[in-house]
Amino acid sequence: MKVLAYIFGASVLAITAYSSAQADAARTMRIGILNDASGPYSDNAGEGSVTAAKMAAEDFMQRHPDFKVEIISADHQNKADVGAAIARRWIDQDKVDAVADVPNSAVGLAVNEVVRGSKAGLIASSAASSDLTGKYCSPNTIQWTFDTWAASHTIGNYLVHHGGKKWYFIATDNALGKSMVRDGTSVISAGGGAVLGSVNVPINNADYASFILQADASGADVIAFATAGGDTVNLIKQSSEFGLKQNGKTFAALLTTTNDVEASGLAVGQGLIITQPFYWDLNDASRAWSARFSARQHGQSPTAFHAGVYSSVLAYLNAALAAGTNDAQAVIRKMKEAPIDDELFGPVVVRTDGRAIHNMYILKVKDAKASRTKWDLLENVGVLSGPEAFRPIDQGGCAMIEQSKGN
Repeated sequence: MKVLAYIFGASVLAITAYSSAQADAARTMRIGILNDASGPYSDNAGEGSVTAAKMAAEDFMQRHPDFKVEIISADHQNKADVGAAIARRWIDQDKVDAVADVPNSAVGLAVNEVVRGSKAGLIASSAASSDLTGKYCSPNTIQWTFDTWAASHTIGNYLVHHGGKKWYFIATDNALGKSMVRDGTSVISAGGGAVLGSVNVPINNADYASFILQADASGADVIAFATAGGDTVNLIKQSSEFGLKQNGKTFAALLTTTNDVEASGLAVGQGLIITQPFYWDLNDASRAWSARFSARQHGQSPTAFHAGVYSSVLAYLNAALAAGTNDAQAVIRKMKEAPIDDELFGPVVVRTDGRAIHNMYILKVKDAKASRTKWDLLENVGVLSGPEAFRPIDQGGCAMIEQSKGN
């Protein structure tokens, strides 16, 4: 007789899909969801990412009831040392096989070094720095949902070809912000545009007035927010208060989610250009999965972070089953062998450098009059295929590329 049990502790969820008599013979995998549970990225990841991982584990175990999957979680507090310490304890003491989610690039890069050379993997579904599959690439790491290169290039490519030639960046003063400015500048310059300036601001900042005025005074056509979470929400609201849209400015938010747009309000965010690999209303599959998620997450619409956790964890579990081992390098090699037909992201190819390649959509915040429901926020105005959206594999400086050529 099958028993489905949930065991809740301090940020621990264990999912067991078989009786105790079967447990000894069953295979087990433990995955840790490491993210921001209380800070500026908590709405976009946080509890919702744990729910998404739980859904992936349940869906997997329904198909493979003799394979036990345990999900645990912790708050990295947006501190690289805290995140690295948690990951190290999970791997050394708690026998965690993979660490997933990890919004905050600095934390993601730190955890990337913790898992390197171990038997554990990093499923970086929310860490955005393109360096994870560039100069810091690892056979223990995959990067699933997006990265700074794809976010910057998708929006940059679209706007440069729609009159946005002069840019100014307001960026968080961390690995994420600096990566987005660097990666965005390259595509803007390649398209005949120019970056007139940029400013770095502290994470979790409250007052952006002086930075917004600097951006306005620059003469830029496009003001780009190289920020995420609550920082982006504050920027959207405060830019509107200064009337910059009335001055003919176009606003682009490189890592904005539906939660950020809803928190800002359509009246404030209208016309904002964002990019995502997932939106709940893209197609029948995205709508069906989003309804399942919302029913379990207090009516919240899933972000691309949440969808990325679900898809990446499920893909990792399927690869672990096929590989016949929990060893991360073997699992990730299996993921790279063939394209993955993903329910939410469509066809996905995991490259040698660990980068998952899939479509990226250009989305525009709707006029409030065109919105039918609370979460009807965006209209799809364009798409870049995976090979167009993500950095060419030979331009990231990943040492594994050269090693693969030599073999």
